Amino acid sequence: MTFRTAAASGLILAAAVATLAACNRPGTPPAAEGQAPAQAEAPVTLKAPAGDYALDPTHATLQWSLLHNTISHYTARFDKVEATLTLDPADLSKSKVKATIDPASISAAYPADYKASHPGSAYSGWDDDMANNPTWLNAKAFPKITFVSTAVQQTGPRTAKVTGDLTFLGQTHPVTLDATFNGEIDRHPFANVPAVGFAAEGRFKRSEFGMAVGLVGDEVTIRFDGEFIKTTPTVPAN
Repeated sequence: MTFRTAAASGLILAAAVATLAACNRPGTPPAAEGQAPAQAEAPVTLKAPAGDYALDPTHATLQWSLLHNTISHYTARFDKVEATLTLDPADLSKSKVKATIDPASISAAYPADYKASHPGSAYSGWDDDMANNPTWLNAKAFPKITFVSTAVQQTGPRTAKVTGDLTFLGQTHPVTLDATFNGEIDRHPFANVPAVGFAAEGRFKRSEFGMAVGLVGDEVTIRFDGEFIKTTPTVPAN
């Protein structure tokens, strides 16, 4: 179940970059005769300087969900996610995102007595079970889930598609995230450097990474929201 988050995520982080590409809005076709022109969303002017940015772990969320017993969506999160963004405002297609997720940091907030409902289990709790059980995330054998962006395609004034390679359970497959540019600030109130914010969502099938499908669904949905803080000095314009 958690497998899906891995991509994302991290995947998900890659999606953040794509949203940057959304800053340059494509032209709007003319309205048909007799129809009032549609209200266009204001284009976004990206002011954030070029350079490297790092995800602020205290202001980031990476969740995953999938269908459970065909009647509800089971949701959990990863608490340890690292991501970097290389931003090129002059050519957003050259921007890049890399993310690394610790599968052992899965948090499902399981409210029941795990030991009582899983007598004889070798695991200490539900999080430990999902993280280290070879049927699920198998974190001891595969301690990292990574996402590396390979392409960014603008889809709107504030949105883009970010495609990247998701490596999970020893296999690598392409995953595309729908990213949204949330905004930017010239000076982070604590770090005193520029910062940008993104949200991203994507889907993939866990069976593509070798996981068996049973009572839980095959398709995993990943959702990310976070802030990236500039880590390299800003070079003044000449």
